[in-house]
Amino acid sequence: MSDCPGKQQPARLLKPRGSHPMENKPKGYITAAGFDWLLPLYDPFLRWVVREDTFKRRLITAAAIGPQHRVLDLGCGTGTLTLMIKNRHPDAKVHGLDGDSKALSIARRKAEAADVEIVLDKGFSYDLPYPDDAFDRVLSSLVFHHLTHKRKVESLHEVRRILKPGGALFIVDFGKPATAIGAALVKHVHHAEHIRDHIEGDLVEIIRSAGLVGAEEFGKQRILVASLSFYRASKELLRSKASVSH
Repeated sequence: MSDCPGKQQPARLLKPRGSHPMENKPKGYITAAGFDWLLPLYDPFLRWVVREDTFKRRLITAAAIGPQHRVLDLGCGTGTLTLMIKNRHPDAKVHGLDGDSKALSIARRKAEAADVEIVLDKGFSYDLPYPDDAFDRVLSSLVFHHLTHKRKVESLHEVRRILKPGGALFIVDFGKPATAIGAALVKHVHHAEHIRDHIEGDLVEIIRSAGLVGAEEFGKQRILVASLSFYRASKELLRSKASVSH
């Protein structure tokens, strides 16, 4: 359901762009589903097993997206969150970015079927193809646990660069498990190096280290035996010349 009155007019889908094809994924790159052969099962698994609609709606609500805001879904995968953002905020300019061409193809088909206008870009979170101060909001769902510590830091620096002053980042991802069993299972399912920062509860400090302000964990949600955490932070507003002189 739209947050704005009236029926949204049909709009065209803008195809993925990028400075180069990047068909070859970099070493260590992990796709949304983990393996290409699992990609067809990715959306049904998230919809029916993980119940993604619940935590993604919560993430969008927390982001307080305004009319004409430019919004980036970082690591959009098959575009579910991207489309949810656009459906709730049809006046926002919504981009989705992912490094997986196959996932982007699915996102494109979903957008065409929904007849909504989004921009799908191919690229990587640690080398974003956008200018400085380009977005009011960056949202990311279940992406950061796919990144090594180094790539997390690089990605967060990139997020800070592309956010407008006063713009904000909102993340939902695996957090510190409530039980030892949960921690063991999460480690077993995911790459230990990539998930360690989440299990040890270090993600807030990593966000802070990238120069984003007000970093905090603002909520949790249980899924199966694991626990998701919600995080937010923002890019500081530019100080006036008068305040700097003091």
